[in-house]
Amino acid sequence: MSQLIDRMNEGGPLFMYPILIVILAILALLIISLMGKRAKRATSEIIGHLSLFAMMWGFLGSTLGLITAFDAIEGSGNISQPMMAGGLKVALLCTLFGLFTFVIGRLSMLVLTVKAQQEERTKV
Repeated sequence: MSQLIDRMNEGGPLFMYPILIVILAILALLIISLMGKRAKRATSEIIGHLSLFAMMWGFLGSTLGLITAFDAIEGSGNISQPMMAGGLKVALLCTLFGLFTFVIGRLSMLVLTVKAQQEERTKV
């Protein structure tokens, strides 16, 4: 668990924690909808918007991280390869987490769509 928190902080709390909140919201919406307490199609649309936001937020975090890293490289002039690799790894953590959240959101949408179609078939 502490390794996960370290990675979250390493990737930039300003970007990683909102993505974490989004993935938790997606999972909560999925569970609530599967329990039948919420319309599946409307929930699927909300999940789609949340997952897209998470992906774009991750890309924004990576882009800002890379710009900051390149500014530091430009300022110091001489940089080692391990330092460059470490900086790139940290910059890509936001993107990875955003894309992971996007995939979870899209899978949730798929599950809800299939479930809604099954419910429609049983009504007919």
